[in-house]
Order: sequence, then structure tokens, then C-alpha cells
Amino acid sequence: MNANEHHEMLDAAIRLILDEGRITISVTADEISISLPRTRRLAEHLGIPHYYVLPHFAAMEKDGLIRRAERVGISTTRKGTEVIASKLLERYPEELSGKFPKKIIDLLRETG
Repeated sequence: MNANEHHEMLDAAIRLILDEGRITISVTADEISISLPRTRRLAEHLGIPHYYVLPHFAAMEKDGLIRRAERVGISTTRKGTEVIASKLLERYPEELSGKFPKKIIDLLRETG
């Protein structure tokens, strides 16, 4: 699996976030992270088997884009947040501004 495939899976997660009009952002003293959809939800959204999504998320975790926590979910690392924020701002500016408050968009601009 290469970085391009990781970014395609992140893009699918972004599309799901935009389609649902819901984003969960956590801010700590160290970083800003974005909660990603559960792997089963993402697989359902893409119309693919769940087991196809799992290796992509394992590779993204290995590459430092995400972290997975048992019974908590999947969230981005600083590096992953930068990638997602950049994609949202570059590829989906109209959808982003139509679905989320300006404060959220400004926060993503600071991150990406």
C-alpha cells in the first residue's frame, strides 16, 4: 500500500464527514485531531467489505497519520490533521463553508 492509497481512504473519510455534515475536532495543548468515521461505517459508505478498509487504516497508523484506540475510535495525528485540513480547504471549500461554522473553518486553516 502506498501513500496515495492512504490519501484516497482519507478522502473517502472526508466525503463521509461532509455527507453527514458532522465533524468532531479535539483540541489539546499538544495538537488538534479529527475523529474519523468507524471503519465499518466507512466500508458501508464505500460499498466495500469491512476487511478491505482495515489494512488501509493499519498502514495509515504505521505512517503516523492516524491513531486507533480500542473502544474510543480513530483520530488523526498532527500529520493526519494537516492532510485532512488541507484536503478540505483545497478540494471542498464550498461544501465546507455551507456545512460548518466559520470558527471551524478558521481552525482548519490554522491546522492545514
